[in-house]
Amino acid sequence: MSAAPQHVTVLLAEAVEALAIRPGGVYVDGTFGRGGHSRAILAKLDADGRLIAFDRDPRAIEVALALPDPRLTVVHAPFSAFAEELDRLGLEHVDGVLLDLGVSSPQLDEAARGMSFRFDAPLDMRMDTSRGQTVAQWLADASVAQITEVLRDYGEERFAYAIAKAIAAARAGGAVASTRQLAEIVEKAVRTREPGQHPATRSFQALRIFINQELEELSLVLPAAVERLKPGGRLVVISFHSLEDRIVKRFMRDESRPPQLPSRLPLRAAELPQPRLRLVGKSQRPGPAEVAANPRSRSAVMRVAERAGGAA
Repeated sequence: MSAAPQHVTVLLAEAVEALAIRPGGVYVDGTFGRGGHSRAILAKLDADGRLIAFDRDPRAIEVALALPDPRLTVVHAPFSAFAEELDRLGLEHVDGVLLDLGVSSPQLDEAARGMSFRFDAPLDMRMDTSRGQTVAQWLADASVAQITEVLRDYGEERFAYAIAKAIAAARAGGAVASTRQLAEIVEKAVRTREPGQHPATRSFQALRIFINQELEELSLVLPAAVERLKPGGRLVVISFHSLEDRIVKRFMRDESRPPQLPSRLPLRAAELPQPRLRLVGKSQRPGPAEVAANPRSRSAVMRVAERAGGAA
């Protein structure tokens, strides 16, 4: 029996340090995964501290529920349900929010999840296997135009149209239901590819991001998190994809600037609305030692912002 896939938490110490944890504070880990960040946060909290851990993955929830810590509250929900779940728990504000985006190593390495072309498995790709449509189900009915749009917009795939046409042609002979089928279809449709990258890499990534609505989830949780942060509370986000990082970067940049008002509005500087966030340091990436130990960390980017003073 093979060992369970292990997840190596990226930027573990850096992310927890960036939260500037108050021992008695209330914190949110928006993506529990296998609990690396959560355990490190709990280690810095005293008996009055509290951690709310979200995850969509039933396997991650199992791991979280097995932690015997009364300070930990586990929520089986996407982090777009942030505000709704905090309301349910009676929490108006929190002292910090950590979002570690993307997929975990167990999700990629468990063949049955269908997220990797390294294994022949059902074409699923859902983070939450208890609900929603699989990639195979979506591909069965999607038009060439819809498939093209997803591959282009979520995977930045140059050959999106050619791949979409090849998928449509292949399903005429039966459902495209396995990872191997899809990988072979893409491989034949892609004429050239970057050295060292499998031709299906961008397509698999695009379909996973789309089926899980990862970018939409991110766009929903960022403003909700800022709204619930106490003054001085930190928002820490680790991205693994350029599209994710672009959303985070723009959001933090825009929220750290005063709102745009009509140029001729007669207001003194002191009367101008103040930005809700203050940027903390520069973006941070894993160092050479971490990348060498965990090659999957090489694309990670961490950004940090702090809730400005005043009414939270």
